Amino acid sequence: MDPHLLRTYVTVARLASFSEAARELGYTQSAVSQHIAALEQDLGAPLLTRRPVAPTAAGERLLEHAGPLLLRLDAARADVVRMAAAPDHGLTLATTPTALGPLVLAALPASGVTLRVLPRDDVPAAVATGTADLGLVDGLAAPSDPLRLPDVAPLTTHGIAEEPVCVLLPGTHPLARRTGLRLGDLADARWLDAPETGLPLAHLRAANGGHGFRPALRCDGTDVRTLTALAAAGHGLTLLPRSAAGHGLTLLPRSAAVDVPGTVAVPVTEPRVVHRTELVHTGAPRGAAAMLTDVLVPPTPAAAPALASPTPTRGGLPRTPGASE
Repeated sequence: MDPHLLRTYVTVARLASFSEAARELGYTQSAVSQHIAALEQDLGAPLLTRRPVAPTAAGERLLEHAGPLLLRLDAARADVVRMAAAPDHGLTLATTPTALGPLVLAALPASGVTLRVLPRDDVPAAVATGTADLGLVDGLAAPSDPLRLPDVAPLTTHGIAEEPVCVLLPGTHPLARRTGLRLGDLADARWLDAPETGLPLAHLRAANGGHGFRPALRCDGTDVRTLTALAAAGHGLTLLPRSAAGHGLTLLPRSAAVDVPGTVAVPVTEPRVVHRTELVHTGAPRGAAAMLTDVLVPPTPAAAPALASPTPTRGGLPRTPGASE
């Protein structure tokens, strides 16, 4: 399948317009129409209705494949270009909002850093396509278990931090004086659905056997302060790493998160889960990226056996270190 035709099709489907797609791609409208016709002839199926412009059933199925295919092509190009290019003295770091913990903040170079705060699934793609030198992803996991990452390219991940997770509650909540909470007991509570900021509700459902945790309010974006303000106002509960809920302060026996006004962060005691942060890169980091990797990744497995070993991954599934890509 010609990737140029596929890219044209995706653009037309996204914009629902041949003329807008032509403008964005720098083609004539006639050329765009020819691309779509050629792709339909190649696949033997109509992909778009013309009035209005919308994907057919076959076109919808093609769109499911097209995004990952085009991303892998971009990742392959970026990987080759990266290998051939001279090392850059600067560093672009893609990170989720709650992955930028105290360890990383202390290790960042004094200058030359560009920080991109992105949704979780966008961080591996940014590293794969070369728009970021390194990535930081985080999520809910059993202690020492690797995260499951989107299958965008051969990536190497290093576990660099694990910390407890806390339920952020309004200070007036009936459970605010608890010393610990079982996640399963909160399955029917009101929750904030903020998958790009807090720990996604899908992770909580998975830890609870696949049920519960219905959202009371949806919050898009990557602003942790907005999320904590919503929790403080009683619009729903959210799950955060301890450092985000209480700015890294050690939890006292009865409370935490005293730095988020109006809230209390109560540790999750069951199931046994942690907030895990992983460093992501492709190939061998160079320049500033290599220096930051050396600081964040323990030098020997003996120093931190649960977090030190690099794990090449494909689709977030652990693979044997050193295995052929």
